[in-house]
Parts: sequence; structure tokens; C-alpha cells
Amino acid sequence: MIRYCKKCVMPETKPDLFIDTEGVCSACRNFEKRKEVDWAARKNELMEILERYRSKDGTNWDCIIPVSGGKDSTYQVIRMLQLDMNPLCVTATTCHLSDIGRKNIENIKRLGVDYVEMTTNRVVRKKLNRVGLTQVGDISWPEHVSIFTVPVRTAVQYRVPLIVWGENPQNEYGGPAAASKDNILTRRWLEEFGGLLGLRVTDLIGQEGIEKRHLIPFTYPTDAELKAAGVSGIFLGYYIPWDGYANALLSQAHGLTTFNRTVEGSVVSYENLDNHQTGIHDYFKFLKFGFGRATDIACLHIRRERITREDGLTLVKEHDGKFPWTYLGESLENILNPLDLSIDDFIRICDRFTNKKLFRTDARGNLIKDRHGNLTKINYDNASEEKADVCNLDHRLRPRQLAVG
Repeated sequence: MIRYCKKCVMPETKPDLFIDTEGVCSACRNFEKRKEVDWAARKNELMEILERYRSKDGTNWDCIIPVSGGKDSTYQVIRMLQLDMNPLCVTATTCHLSDIGRKNIENIKRLGVDYVEMTTNRVVRKKLNRVGLTQVGDISWPEHVSIFTVPVRTAVQYRVPLIVWGENPQNEYGGPAAASKDNILTRRWLEEFGGLLGLRVTDLIGQEGIEKRHLIPFTYPTDAELKAAGVSGIFLGYYIPWDGYANALLSQAHGLTTFNRTVEGSVVSYENLDNHQTGIHDYFKFLKFGFGRATDIACLHIRRERITREDGLTLVKEHDGKFPWTYLGESLENILNPLDLSIDDFIRICDRFTNKKLFRTDARGNLIKDRHGNLTKINYDNASEEKADVCNLDHRLRPRQLAVG
């Protein structure tokens, strides 16, 4: 049986999530601690760091902001401009850029910033998407890597030492720039936050004709290069209270375009709008861990008391984990075509990565699907109970040990 947090609707199958003896997950506990944070002091820390890295003579940019054009990176740009920073915005072009994604990138340029975009070799990128999907169950593997590598390589190339990331994945870290000593952004630090899912860049050499020279954009600078350029970084969400919905509202007021309806597999219209492959990525997270994008967003709103847990559960049951026949209106067939995969090929890959401990199967162990190809979790109804059941999953096969999608 799958155990759920009794405050939000997150299952314990989420990697690195723990549910305590009171039935509350670590993500909810971390959010509770935000009330204890002295945000005024954090803001002062931020201002000190920005002043330390600001180009004193105006001959270089003050910082680099990695941007996708989404609500959060738009928010980062707005905040840095408000704090009188002169940023260089850097985009690692996504795998299958949507029309909305392009509009929102152009909107960031209109905010009044210098901007560079690295579009990696599209022939190689398609091969990497295919390898990521078939080997670690993550079609977005090259995107997740390049989001970290391209801005850092740009920082080294242009000798801009400060990188301003957005949301802080671990609340206790502000980033190396916050340290008074040894504050260089090392390769080890980068790999911790830009995880490779066990698939190293060097592992790709020789696969599908991929050579070392094809992987330059996906390769981190060396520690020596990082040190020589003095590259460091911060998470803005550590210094300013982070709220995706508030970020979306502010960004929309500054020109962000949203989808014309709820995004497939989500419960909102303002998030993950740039890449048509994102629906596949989110679906594989559901197959591996039993939750998807709808659960993520519902939990964020439940913790902020915008919706009740009951309403969140209703939204999750309606939207989470549906077979991704479309994403942002693009058909699955068209999304798979560049990878030379058919829908039947895709379904076979899905079944291979599905954790059968989490979904209903027949007497022969085959996954039970409805006429739309959707799966059913083994004890979904238990998520609505105030007291979660004890999890009886075989710990040798716990889904957190599978590759994260």
C-alpha cells in the first residue's frame, strides 16, 4: 500500500521524501519552517552578495540569469532589474520548442536585457532525447543537463562570475556565492543539482554515432576553468519567498503568455509551456513514482492554503498521470516522429519503465489499462484517508531507486 502525506497529497514514493510519525511529509515540514525565516535578513544577504559581484566599472555584466521564458525565469529577470542589476540572460534552447515558448523568450528580451541563446545540434539532440527515453526513461535528459551546463559555460567564456538560479531545490542552501570562503561553483556542486540520473555524458560517446565533439554544450567546465573565472551562484528562492503562482501573476503582468486552457497532466495554464516533450517527461515520473505534475502543483497550493486537501485530491484524480496523447495541443505522434518512434514503440517503453508495484495488474502481471491507455494506482482511494496506511512495498524495489524522470 502507498502511504500519503495527510497534509498534502504527495505519496511517499517521491524520491527523497519522508513521512514522519505524524503522517506529514518532509516537504510540508520544510514549508512550515519558512515562517521562522527572517526574510528581511535574507534580503539584506542578497543585496550584499549582489553588490559584491556587481561590475564596478560597467565593463561587464553583473550576473547571468538562465532563462527558459517561463514564469519563474521571467520573474528572476524582473527582480534582478528591480535591484538595478545588469544581467546577461542565457537560454539553452529546449528540445521541442513550442510557439508559446518562443513568444515568452521574445518577451524576456523586451524587458530590457542582453540575451544569448545556445541551440545545440538538432541532429545530435534528437539522438540524446531517444537515448534518454530508452535508457533512463527521461526524454528530457539533454534539456535538464544543458540547463545547467550552457549558462555555466557562458559564465566562464564571458567571465561573468555570478549566476542567479531560481527556485532553491534544497531549502538549506543559498548557493556557493553565500559562503565567505571557498565559494566557487564546482563541478561536484553542479552535478548535485543538475543530476544526470546515472547516465554520464561520457557514456553517450559511441552511441548512435555520437562523438565527444558533439557533447561540448552538455559538458561542464572543469573546476580549474570555474576557479579561473571565479564562477559562483545563488538560488534566488533562498533569499526571496518563492511562490510559483505569485511568480506567474507578476510575469503575466510583464507580458508572459499562458496556455488557453489547463495544460495536459497539470491543473494550471501557466507552467511548463516551452517544450512539447514535457508531457512525456511528466508521464514517466508518474509511471516510476505514482505521481505527476498535477500532484506537484496541487501540493504547492494546499501548503499555501489556497485549496483544501480534499479539493487537491479531486484535481489530482482528474488530471494526474493521463496517457500523454497530446501536450500543448501537439499530438503524441508528431512529438515522437523526430525520434523515429511510433506510438506502439512508445507504449512498450512506457511499460518497461512502469513500476508494477504501484499500479493494478491482472493475474498474469500485465498492467490494466482503460480504453484511453490510462493506469490505475493500487490504493489511490487511500490518499483521501486522514490516517495513511503503512507502506508494504518491497524496499529492495522501492521506486526511489529507479531513475528519476
